[in-house]
Amino acid sequence: MRNEKLKQLIINALFAVIIAILAQVTIPIGPIPLTGQTLAVGLAATILSPRNATISVAVYIVLGAIGVPVFAGMSAGLGILFGPTGGFIIGFLFNAYITAFIIEKTDFRLSYAILANIIGAMVTLLFGAAWLKFGAGMPWNTAFMAGIVPFIIPGIIKATLAALFGITIRKRLVTAKLI
Repeated sequence: MRNEKLKQLIINALFAVIIAILAQVTIPIGPIPLTGQTLAVGLAATILSPRNATISVAVYIVLGAIGVPVFAGMSAGLGILFGPTGGFIIGFLFNAYITAFIIEKTDFRLSYAILANIIGAMVTLLFGAAWLKFGAGMPWNTAFMAGIVPFIIPGIIKATLAALFGITIRKRLVTAKLI
């Protein structure tokens, strides 16, 4: 039992690291860059349980909040969480839980995993746009145009990739009895 808990803690930490690594894949397109974070969150959510996917994201956020440079562009600190990208980062928590929950309830089928990842990505975008509206004082239309529109197509692509890779990896991890 103790070994199982330790194994799960290590897996959760590993996914926090994967999110941190993919966060460094960035394409600057304004105040909110296009990053690999959402792909990594989708992978965690596709592979892990809702609880463990959310824990992985929470570990990633805590690491960044306390100063470990894990956010996009090797940035860190509470200032990032309260800046323009903060809503997106907080949205990752809800993305991970909702995506993993849907996938778990649909028996890890690829078509549902793609749909769940798209829903999760939209949750992240909605949190980000709301943060821009209230945190940055943008009007709704500006927050929508800055925080959602540029990320719809890339989000669908990353959600599909997360589902494809995630389901394949998950099947192999289950076969190897690692999860």
